[in-house]
Amino acid sequence: MKSEWRLFGIVSVFLAIAGIVYGVWTHAESGRVEWIGTVALALSFLLTSMCGGFFWFVSRRIDPRPEDRADGEIADGAGEIGFFSPGSYWPFGLALAATIAGLGLVFWQWWLIATGLIAVLGGACGLLFEYYSGTRRTAEH
Repeated sequence: MKSEWRLFGIVSVFLAIAGIVYGVWTHAESGRVEWIGTVALALSFLLTSMCGGFFWFVSRRIDPRPEDRADGEIADGAGEIGFFSPGSYWPFGLALAATIAGLGLVFWQWWLIATGLIAVLGGACGLLFEYYSGTRRTAEH
């Protein structure tokens, strides 16, 4: 995780500098700040900072991975990495719900926005709890 948070940190610093330079430059050229680009760069900075902060936080809590160590070998990364879903329809439903909410925003239809957001919440819960539903099996059965 060390390499990830460093990468996001570098991109965040670049976006912060680019946003400041862009705002000053557009003000010098036209006498006013071009807000769309400035806000887009600022939000991109915040997003990459949030991702970098998450990776930094996680990297402090886990042992260094082979790719984070200078003496790491390819064989150190062998074995089971984690659990990945073999197939799920929830991402499709979540994307469809987000599309409905987005269309509601485009046409400014409150009922479509509300329907889409409720569906997004349902899809996110379904994706999150996909493997936690059903009966729990114990060693006795």
